[in-house]
Amino acid sequence: MNSEMGVIGSPIGHSVSPAFQQAALDQAGINATYLAYDVLAEELRAFVQGLREPGVLGINITTPHKGAVIPFLDEMDDWATAAGAVNTIVAREGRLTGHNTDGVGFLRALRDEAGFSPEGRCALVLGAGGSARAVVLALSRSNVAGLTIANRTLSKAETLAELAQQNGVSASAMGLDQDSLTTVAKEADLIVNCTSIGMVRGPDENGAPLLRDQIPPSALVNDLVYNPKETPLLREAEAAGAKTLGGIYMLVYQGASAFEMWTGKPAPVSVMLEAALAAMAARG
Repeated sequence: MNSEMGVIGSPIGHSVSPAFQQAALDQAGINATYLAYDVLAEELRAFVQGLREPGVLGINITTPHKGAVIPFLDEMDDWATAAGAVNTIVAREGRLTGHNTDGVGFLRALRDEAGFSPEGRCALVLGAGGSARAVVLALSRSNVAGLTIANRTLSKAETLAELAQQNGVSASAMGLDQDSLTTVAKEADLIVNCTSIGMVRGPDENGAPLLRDQIPPSALVNDLVYNPKETPLLREAEAAGAKTLGGIYMLVYQGASAFEMWTGKPAPVSVMLEAALAAMAARG
């Protein structure tokens, strides 16, 4: 029997998840189809209920449904509960469990692609949206020595700082005042961009949240923007002599965690990365 899984969002045409997830399924010899579904808010409940049907392994969720799916689930894991968002649903015998693999994917990308361990290090997180929340939660659970969240709206950064503090981490919030930001950035071992600055067709496509003079050469700079592959921030970091990590890795590793939940098999990460990069290249 052909199994079914996929990703839902609205709009969803930009997603590269079908490319790399289908490549992984084919590589693993699993008879399953992974598709993208554009689901409107008013269609969400019925769609999620349909996941209880035989043959469905689960689904990924992206904007704007990560929080909205929660009332339709039977249970959630600890990561999803703490993040207040679900990006993966696993279907088992008619029961639906919500997971959030963003934090785990972020940490796996740091470890496996950059050889970086956050424990005992100082981190600067730029932005305070959904992806920033997952990153802050992951770093907090990894026992970072200190964490600063910088965001245009200070109150949102303060909320994430409180989340980190609840997990026993020394954390602070700040606005985007450049002088203060430079001081904090210069002391950071890890800088993570969780904003849309530098994203293709985004509101600031050619911008970078930090310039090379603000970035210490000893830092790892991880830009969660994955399109383009080399963002303006990553170019600035390279010019500063810092190590860099693109957003495609977190995207693929969070997908790999979902793949393993659905199938019970190790994810062929190298195949997934190759397919994701090829899909992005094909779009130009």
